[in-house]
Amino acid sequence: MDSLLVGLASALWLGVLTSISPCPLATNIAAMSFIGRRVGSSRRVFVSGLLYTVGRMLVYVFLAMIIVTSLLSVREISLWLQEYMNKILGPLLILVGMVLVELIALPVSSGGWVSRMQKRAESFGLLGAGLLGMVFALSFCPVSAALYFGSLIPLCAGAGSIALLPAIYGVGTALPVVLFASLIAFGAGSVGKAFDRLTLIERWARRVTGVVFILVGIYYCLTYIFKAL
Repeated sequence: MDSLLVGLASALWLGVLTSISPCPLATNIAAMSFIGRRVGSSRRVFVSGLLYTVGRMLVYVFLAMIIVTSLLSVREISLWLQEYMNKILGPLLILVGMVLVELIALPVSSGGWVSRMQKRAESFGLLGAGLLGMVFALSFCPVSAALYFGSLIPLCAGAGSIALLPAIYGVGTALPVVLFASLIAFGAGSVGKAFDRLTLIERWARRVTGVVFILVGIYYCLTYIFKAL
């Protein structure tokens, strides 16, 4: 039970950290404006936010199902993972941590396609929010790819979860977007200040998470690779 709660909390935190990272900023702003465009209509904002969240959840669950099931269904790979998973996690966590603290710089793709996708989604009405969530979930950037493939997928493989943890991760990626979209829709004058504070929080949260990843990775390396602990 405790390990499940830790896994759920970790998946949710990784999702939130993905959403507030500067890398997917363009897609998040587009999603906020799309969800919050029905100013004064709380029902439409709620439904749009719900569909956007579901769209992201479906993509992350689908990808996790393919990757984790493929790894665990092959007996040789499954046995290999059981034997070497902890050894792999050490260096992997260190690499992800180095990306989060910006010791490793990865190229960032252009965000010009974001506005085009937003315009296309407009033609689908409320269902466009779900479509936008699915497309934006697939638009991995260096930080989100590191968090999803480098942290969440190993977590899912270790826990044998192909649906619950990715779904919680999807909820985490949508939470800040839906929250800010709701503030915009209902005319909150402090959105700008809140966004600035969130940017500051993200910077420190990402760095603290990166340091924790590196320390845990070093611990795993010392314990499972070098047998020093």
